[in-house]
Amino acid sequence: MFQKITLLMLLAVVVFSCQKKESVEKDKIKIADWLIGNWENKSPDGLLTENWQKVNDSTFSATSYFIKGKDTLHFEKIVLSQKGEKLTYSATVNGQNNDKAIDFPSTSETETKLVFENPQHDYPQKITYTKGANNSLTAEVTGKLQGKLTTERFIMVKK
Repeated sequence: MFQKITLLMLLAVVVFSCQKKESVEKDKIKIADWLIGNWENKSPDGLLTENWQKVNDSTFSATSYFIKGKDTLHFEKIVLSQKGEKLTYSATVNGQNNDKAIDFPSTSETETKLVFENPQHDYPQKITYTKGANNSLTAEVTGKLQGKLTTERFIMVKK
């Protein structure tokens, strides 16, 4: 009888600890909820848009376009996913890397800033999203481009 009670208690501990871990793991992506929505930047160079949506409890997806006149100069599909305790930003750019995704694991997450890095990628090696005031968002890509450290900054407003 004592062995059955001990076994049942041990089983209950395992079940409850697994449930708590799963909940904590899926909570990590919630820190990026502020990305959800339609963002844009209009400039004389063209229109940049990023449209983020929640796919499920562990995945967000986005499309990013840069359009000048009637020409789409850049099109990118983005997936932000939580696998275990880690967030990963995966970008697929039309016409690059055989149209396969490049992963950028998160290196820092706060309520207002997300940083993803892949030092092995040619350019960029770092992608940062910063939540700004007045429904703004800054996306920044940094890395060595033709041997020179380069940063491109895109300030977008939520629509």
